[in-house]
This record gives sequence, structure tokens and C-alpha cells, in this order.
Amino acid sequence: MTNAGTDRDSVAKAIADASLLRGTFTLRSGRTSSYYLDKYRFSTRPEVLGPVAELFAERVAVLSDSAGGVDRLAGAELGGIPLVAAACLVTGHPTLFVRNAKKDYGTAKQLEGTIEPGDRVVFLEDVATTGGQALEAVGVLREAGASVVAVVAAIDREEGARENIEAAGLRFEALFTKRDLGIDD
Repeated sequence: MTNAGTDRDSVAKAIADASLLRGTFTLRSGRTSSYYLDKYRFSTRPEVLGPVAELFAERVAVLSDSAGGVDRLAGAELGGIPLVAAACLVTGHPTLFVRNAKKDYGTAKQLEGTIEPGDRVVFLEDVATTGGQALEAVGVLREAGASVVAVVAAIDREEGARENIEAAGLRFEALFTKRDLGIDD
């Protein structure tokens, strides 16, 4: 169940207040940026993470209607794990965790959770810049037999993620863009 009253502007402000850092930063993509959105500064705060989970759940419900259902949610380590865990509590969908690499002990898996061939999965991303990590994780999910319905980011930095993910044949959505957070480079 989602809260139809979730105030997007208030959530955007809370995310920006908690996570926006100014300076010189190197991003995962290798690019240099004058700002950084520290996802851990909002995903570790229940007063921000809860409303973000509600917004993810609303998007998953719409995607489910258009895709003939959604079976599971997935997120990548480490930043996507709190997002997907919180969203699953709202949606009731089981989750999958995608590791950056296979672990070298125990079951030696890269994908944690249970998946059946053909399961329809929505991949939740934290901050999307070029979409590289999301596309890597989608590859792992597809290799395991998942049908990936869409990638939904909490924040789109508007630096190519949408174009790259859509070029890979996937639907891309974002809860917020950098502009929604009041960021003008």
C-alpha cells in the first residue's frame, strides 16, 4: 500500500538537504563533478527513506499494471540494498540483491535471493549517472532468467543514464532528476 499523499517536493527537498555535497568529486563513471549526491546520507535516514520507498512503490504499481505484473524487485550492492529493502516492505514484492562480483566463499553467488526463469523484475537504482552499474546488474539478472521490466532510479543526474538504459531496450524512470533537487551545475 502506498500513501497517495506523499509530497514529492518535500521528499526532493529532504533528499537534497541530506545528500547534496559541493566540491570536486570523481564519480563511478570516472567523470568529475562539482557536486555529489551521497545516497547513504538519505538512505540511512528513516524519515527520508520511508517516503522514497512509498514513491518507488507507486512507480512499481504503475509498471506492474503496464507489464502484466511484477514478481520481484532488485537492487545492487551497496547503495541499492536499503532502497530495495524499504520498497519491498511497502510493495510486498520479494527482493534480489546483485553483488558487484561473485563472492569467493559459501555459495559463491553474485545474485542473492530466489528467482524463477521468467520472473518480471524491476531494478531499483540509487543515483543514475551513465547507467553503467544498472546495466551490469541487469545483465546478471537476465543471465539468471529474469525478465527485467524497467530500471527505476531514485535520482537521475541527467548525464546519459536514460539514453544508455533505453538504448539497451529497457524502460527507464526516475523518481527525481537533479533539477527536482534544485541542482543547477
